[in-house]
Amino acid sequence: MLTVNFTPFPTLTTERLTLRQLTPADALALFELRADPRVMKFIPRPLAQSVADAVEYINVVNECASKNERLTWGIALRADASQIIGTIGYVSFQLENHRGTIGYMLHPGFQGKGMMSEAVAAILDYGFDVLNLHSIEAAVDPQNLASTQVLKRSGFVQEGHFKENEFWDGKYLDTLYFSLLRPGKR
Repeated sequence: MLTVNFTPFPTLTTERLTLRQLTPADALALFELRADPRVMKFIPRPLAQSVADAVEYINVVNECASKNERLTWGIALRADASQIIGTIGYVSFQLENHRGTIGYMLHPGFQGKGMMSEAVAAILDYGFDVLNLHSIEAAVDPQNLASTQVLKRSGFVQEGHFKENEFWDGKYLDTLYFSLLRPGKR
C-alpha cells in the first residue's frame, strides 16, 4: 500500500499562483466562496451559513491533512498570497490502489482565465511526482462544462457517466467520472 506524509504541509507555486495551507485568516474569504450560489452551483453541498462554518471547514481539512487523509490547499495569487481566491485538493485517497480524487472551486471573478488549469497542473505534478500516485480521478456534474474542460485540457479522459447516482436538494443528479493515469502509463 502507498504511504503519504503531509507534514510539513506542502506549499506549491506556479507562474501566477501559490497553493498553500488554509489558515483561520482565510475564514471570511472561504465563507464568501462557499456561500456563493455561483460557486456552489455544481457542488451538492449546503451553502455556508456563517464564517463559523468556514472556520470549522478549515479545522477539518487541516486535521485531515495532519492525519494524511486528504489535502486541501487555498489558491492565492502569487502577488498576494494572503488572500485566497479558491480551493483545490485531494478530497480522498485510495492508497491501496495508488489513486487520489481531486476537487476544486474558484471565485467567479477569477474563472475563465486559466487559473484553475494552472492549479490542477500543480497538484497533478505533486500527485504523480511526490505522492507516487498511479491515477487521479475527478467527479463532475455533467452541466459543469467549465470544469469538464479544465479536466480534458489537463489530460483526463471521461471514464463513466453515472445516471441519477446522487440525491441532492430533492432531485437525483448525474455524475461524470474522469481519470488520468501517471504519464507514461496511458
